[in-house]
Amino acid sequence: MSSEFAVPHITLSSAYRQAQRATAAWLELDDAARPARFALPAVWSALDAVEHGRLARWLAWQHVAADTQGNHRLAARIERLDSTLDGVMSRALGQLPGQRTSLRRHLRASA
Repeated sequence: MSSEFAVPHITLSSAYRQAQRATAAWLELDDAARPARFALPAVWSALDAVEHGRLARWLAWQHVAADTQGNHRLAARIERLDSTLDGVMSRALGQLPGQRTSLRRHLRASA
């Protein structure tokens, strides 16, 4: 008898993978990267609600990683780029493990 356990896998759509790649490329660039910045909303619009939430959680983790490295500009960049995604990301920040309060509120208060 085999005691294999099935490991659940998340299947990511090509639209999500493209949105994540485009967003990651934008995160690596500075604010002057206007062509990449203007392409993102079109890429994000191809996502369904579940994928939009996944992207927001991924961005929340990126925000935490940037903050731990001393980069406090990421939240402001996302807010300027897309206020809807910024709101969803802010809610996702509060739901991350180890985040008792919204890291975003803390950063705004300390700025």
